[in-house]
Amino acid sequence: MGELEIIRAGFGAEAVDYQTAWDDQRARHTARVADLVPDTVILLEHPPVYTAGKRTEPMDRPFDGTPVVDVDRGGKITWHGPGQLVGYPIVRMPEGVYVVDFVRRVEQVIIEVCADLGLHTERVQGRSGVWIPGDGLRQDRKVAAIGLRFAKGVTMHGFALNCDNDLDWYHRIVPCGIRDAGVTTLSEELGCRVTIQEVLPLVERHLGLLTEPKGAATDRVRVRPVLIAKEPRP
Repeated sequence: MGELEIIRAGFGAEAVDYQTAWDDQRARHTARVADLVPDTVILLEHPPVYTAGKRTEPMDRPFDGTPVVDVDRGGKITWHGPGQLVGYPIVRMPEGVYVVDFVRRVEQVIIEVCADLGLHTERVQGRSGVWIPGDGLRQDRKVAAIGLRFAKGVTMHGFALNCDNDLDWYHRIVPCGIRDAGVTTLSEELGCRVTIQEVLPLVERHLGLLTEPKGAATDRVRVRPVLIAKEPRP
């Protein structure tokens, strides 16, 4: 259809219940497979919820028995909630673009957003998501998680970018089943509060990467940016 629709579904007091969003994704996915709607990316915030992908191990789940929603995406367990920007692309993959290629494209969107903010991020071989590299004092830490489902050439589920969320939620689980790395936020790394509302237009600016022709921008490399001085967080 040649267009990309971006939907801001709900944030803050209007955060979208996870099950509601999942039902909406499935309906839109069916419509996109039938070419009834254009490619779409849904951007939203969820109330606190743990979701477990198909590869989640029992030992990865909350240690205190907190309920978990089991979903049909790839990957393992993660958390969604206030202060985290979630994006669900319902996109027909461009011709010649395969599963790994599309995951790289989603990563690239977040890498570009982080670079716009003055934060250098990377991919880690063998692990999806977007990472802050370790420096000898701190281990690698993930700022954005990615978990997708591919069916009939159309994607669903997506990415979760930590803006200014409470990291204590991750202490109850093994995030993405990874025990030798950490989780972080844009606010933590930049030393100032970075809100979803600040990040939204940056994400929207780069979402066109998802639908570009094969080879157009999948593995673009950013030069390490110069960090911009910001006011410290209160």
